[in-house]
Amino acid sequence: MEISGRKALVLGAGKSGISSAKFLADRGATVALHDKKPVEEWAEAARSLKASHNVGLLGGDIPSWLLDQIDLVVISPGVPKTTLPARYVDRKDGEVIGEVELAYRFLKGRIVGITGSNGKTTTTALIGEILRAGGLPTQVGGNIGTPLLDLVESSREDGWTVVELSSFQLETIVDLRCDVALCLNVTPNHLDRYDSFLSYAAAKHRIFLNQTADDTAILNADNAVTNEWAAGLKAGVIKFSVKEFPEHGVFLRGRDLVSSLGDEETLLTTRDEIFLRGLHNVENVLAAFAAALTCGVDPATIRKAVSEFKGVEHRIEFVEEIDGVRFYNDSKATSVDATAKALSALSEDAGKTILILGGRGKNAPYAPLIPLIRKCVRRVVVLGEDAENIATQLAGEVEIERAASLEDAVAAGFAKAESGDSVLLAPACASFDMFKSFEERGTKFKEAVRALISKKAAK
Repeated sequence: MEISGRKALVLGAGKSGISSAKFLADRGATVALHDKKPVEEWAEAARSLKASHNVGLLGGDIPSWLLDQIDLVVISPGVPKTTLPARYVDRKDGEVIGEVELAYRFLKGRIVGITGSNGKTTTTALIGEILRAGGLPTQVGGNIGTPLLDLVESSREDGWTVVELSSFQLETIVDLRCDVALCLNVTPNHLDRYDSFLSYAAAKHRIFLNQTADDTAILNADNAVTNEWAAGLKAGVIKFSVKEFPEHGVFLRGRDLVSSLGDEETLLTTRDEIFLRGLHNVENVLAAFAAALTCGVDPATIRKAVSEFKGVEHRIEFVEEIDGVRFYNDSKATSVDATAKALSALSEDAGKTILILGGRGKNAPYAPLIPLIRKCVRRVVVLGEDAENIATQLAGEVEIERAASLEDAVAAGFAKAESGDSVLLAPACASFDMFKSFEERGTKFKEAVRALISKKAAK
């Protein structure tokens, strides 16, 4: 892809947009960076590009005379492909791609791509750890935090890049091809952005778009959507399951994780050797095993790496125990299904759960949580933009308390918990009504928990 001399517009001034603008400017393009927010509200890293890379900075509306000059638009994940500047340039035969697609055109080596409604980050991080343990040159990025463009220079022909891919990123791929593509599950999410669940699922399916018979697709046999995809793919298919025993796949039998990929079944590991909580994490481990075996890592190395993997921040992360009450941070649970998985994981404990819900809703119903709430939740504490909607949908099923802030929610949860209980932040909502990101929300939760310890020590 030739960049020098092109006139490029980058949409979105976050991490991805900053990386795109730098990358294009460094290779001779004339670049404008745009965001809806006024420039003075942008992060310093974005504003500094004007001086460091001669990037034009545009806040608010984009003048039509500028769009007439643009021949390349690079879209950040948070910006819909249907946004006016992208449609305008596309109609006049300009090129419209995402940051991930731009990176792919310069990336060396092979790619493992991971998508799914839930479990992406844990599985991506785990696969990265396993491949490194297996001695393979490996780097990890994408939706997990490091823009893929930032990994281009460090990529190598004999290496692997493990990439977490969101539906937003997959919307704008054109040529991106994953040697190993994995979809963990597809459940209702982001219905505030997509006009239907089918549209959302179609975006996830794009991870397999450019695969060939030489590639591998890894699918969840227990998820109705992903299981149906197997018949229509060009790549070789491996299935994973915690309910069935696929003929060509990896699965859970009793407490054993087993592979049927060879001439005979092979014991991979056992649930007792997995630190991660919950059956959904057994699915993630099975998927990681399938990917790592495909990449050539031996089963013994994978088993050891899995046993040493302690999870990632903000995913059912144990924070502290105070007077017998355990606090868990699952701020990444931004969908109802993710919250259900967290509750299921903690339901294995003897005590009840105080569940903190709320934030910016995604137009998904909260009713699917009711069976788990009846089974294992002592009280729900709601906060944020969707608090009243949540309270209305769960009315009569559980005691509900409203909190004005996350600190209040933590205090209220602790006040109502009994020894042996857990206080769980698993909001089922986005964070943007009160926080910059789910990471900031999770960090604030942990700070609030530790503040309780300080208060108790001061008494």
